[in-house]
Parts: sequence; structure tokens; C-alpha cells
Amino acid sequence: MKLFFLASLVSTLFLSSISQAVDVILTGGVALKSWEKYRGDDAHDNWWANFIRASTVQLYAINKRDPNAKILWIVFKPSYVTRSTEEGKPLVQWIEEHSKKYKAKLVWITTDDEAYAAINAAPKLGGLIKNFTFFGHSNAFAFMLDYSNDIIGTSSSWMHERDLAGRLNPAAFARDAECWSYGCYTGASMSKKWREAIGVPLWGNTKATRYHPVSEGRLPEGVGRWVR
Repeated sequence: MKLFFLASLVSTLFLSSISQAVDVILTGGVALKSWEKYRGDDAHDNWWANFIRASTVQLYAINKRDPNAKILWIVFKPSYVTRSTEEGKPLVQWIEEHSKKYKAKLVWITTDDEAYAAINAAPKLGGLIKNFTFFGHSNAFAFMLDYSNDIIGTSSSWMHERDLAGRLNPAAFARDAECWSYGCYTGASMSKKWREAIGVPLWGNTKATRYHPVSEGRLPEGVGRWVR
């Protein structure tokens, strides 16, 4: 009886420790097809859902790992509003439905200030950030929340590596947090700056990332090396 009680107590404490962590997914915006059609072989985002589908692949994995997981899903809204108008589809509604399906707290953002604030506030869900994942456009130096949606081939909202130290709160992250960027070229520079600013590594690819695997229920692939 005592052994059974101890085993139950250990199991309860283990499950409790899992639930005391927060998973954060930051999803950047999609480009407009009306802009990208002029860019030939350099065009992006023929499918509106590249970053959203990648996010739901991650959400499914989190739910499978821990049905009671606390999940914060941060999505850059303006790009999906304009792409929704362009395609004549209720993209914002579909994203909201996905957040409910996967039991994630959805926070719409419209600026980089709101992105930083949402990440810093993640512990209010009940724990420190244990896992952080970014899906979206990026270059070696910044997460691009917007890209080729407001201005063709250009970002008008971003999170730059030089701003991380002053705008992200390291105390929001668990010391063993696992952070990943599935944007292009993050591993070439931003991963190093992230570690310096937050104190935890950020896995990023040294070259481009490819999103075609998400249509098969897999996370994006990197063309280069994954480094942190």
C-alpha cells in the first residue's frame, strides 16, 4: 500500500511539473499573392497556410505529449486579414477554430511591441516558457512578422536581434527551455544573439527552410545546418 501511494505521489508530482510549463508558438504573417506574382522564381507563399499548418503540426505534437499543456499561440493578424480578403476565405475564423481545437490560448498581434509583450506575459498562463517555436519569414538577423504583404518584397514589422536584450524578459523562460526558429537563416546570426540576450539557445538553420513537409504533417526542413 505504501509503495502504491508513493508511486501515485511521484506520478502526480511529475504530471504537475509538466503542467507548470508553457509552450509558446509565434506565427508570422503570409505574403500577398498579388505582390508575389511579380517576383518570378523568388515568389513566396503560394499557399496561405504554410506557417499556420506548421503551427498546427506543433500544436498536435504538444497535445499528444501532454493533453493538459498550457499553450500560447501568438499570430500576426494583419497579414491574414489582407490575404483573407484577397482569397475570399475566412482565414482568421479558421485560425481561431484551430486554436480551440488544440486548446491553445490565441493572442492576435499587430505590431512587434505586441509580440514582445505577449511572449513576456506567457508565464501568466501558469508557468515559465519551456518551449518556444517561431514559424514565419526571417533572415539572419530578424524574425519578420510581416513580409511582402504590406510592401512587396519587404518587411514592415520585425523582431531584430539587436532588440532582443532590451525587449524580451529572460525571466519568462525556463533555464532549460528549448527554442526553435523555422525561419530562414536564423542560425547564421540571430541564434547567437538570442542566447546572449535570453540565456538559452535558439536552434536555427544556417540557410533557407522549406515548408513543403507541413502538408504531410511534418515540421519544416532546413537546407543548411541546424545550429544554436
